[in-house]
Amino acid sequence: MNSCKTLIRSSFSSFPIVPLLNPNSSITFISVRAFSPLSVLHPNPCIGTARRTFSSTKFASFHGAVALSPESFTEDSPKDTVKELLTTNRDDASSMMKMERRCTVSDGEGECRGSWFPYKDMFKCGEVHLSSREVLEAVSPHMMEERKDRFRRVVENRSFSVCLVVEGLSDFGNISAAFRSADALGIQSVHVVSCDSSKRYRDNRHVSMGAEKWLDIELWDTPKECFEVLKSRGYRIATTHLGMDTVSIYDLDWSCPTAIVVGNEGRGISDEALELSDLRCSIPMNGMVDSFNVSVAAGILMHHAVCDRTNRLGSHGDLSEAEKEILMAEFSLRHSRSALSIASEFAKRKQHSTSF
Repeated sequence: MNSCKTLIRSSFSSFPIVPLLNPNSSITFISVRAFSPLSVLHPNPCIGTARRTFSSTKFASFHGAVALSPESFTEDSPKDTVKELLTTNRDDASSMMKMERRCTVSDGEGECRGSWFPYKDMFKCGEVHLSSREVLEAVSPHMMEERKDRFRRVVENRSFSVCLVVEGLSDFGNISAAFRSADALGIQSVHVVSCDSSKRYRDNRHVSMGAEKWLDIELWDTPKECFEVLKSRGYRIATTHLGMDTVSIYDLDWSCPTAIVVGNEGRGISDEALELSDLRCSIPMNGMVDSFNVSVAAGILMHHAVCDRTNRLGSHGDLSEAEKEILMAEFSLRHSRSALSIASEFAKRKQHSTSF
């Protein structure tokens, strides 16, 4: 990616382990990972058949038992600030996204219909490239039908035409809450313009309930850097503001690709962001207070944008059939670590078959 500082996909969900003080307690919980056929059996003979076993340990709560999941250990991080959590190891961060990504607006079919879609129809497994259809062919047989149906419903209502930008937030619980709202409303792309705060993100990361795993999160150092890339992708920049020179969110046409920008809890949007934005919008207030909590405001803005788009366009989701298939493949690869192993084995067989 050319200008993007860091592109990540990560899940920060975890639970604290609380051991029992009384070792003689008769209550015993067994750590059982949420069932996934990917992690229990591999029916493909090339992959082998393996059974996962778990040890019995005593805990004071069910949450403690869940914390023994292998993913809880491997995904946990000693890094605390949002910037450290997402960018300390650039190689690891960039590898978390699965399908290959476009670098420019002209690098893909989205340019033809005037909208931004970030993914190419390509998943790299070493020297072998798989299409989204091949990824689904490899991974789908190992997923439960309920999970695949859920993915289809989500993809049907997903859009990149509205994205969320959070600038300089110091309470990262607000970031998590905004992420959860974005995922729930079908907004796939979110951006974080970092601040210098050292407040711990980890303390509040449970708020999003794993929403980060399914979102495309991009991290930036400055509003200028973020806005330049968003404008190159065809977005107009709409900053939220309390001044007189604002447009009510109810008077905007949200069918136009728009980046919604919310600012710091105390200071609001920075002067730099206001100067670089295309328009300033506000939520009409009818009470004694003049503003909402920032995560609440973000939720209201995104909800209204989705409703307005549905009224004007018939639906919020606007991906083409080809793009839906690519995003289905992306979600399938994010589903579990085993999905990557299965896709890699499929790629090896493909390479082996073409070598003869």
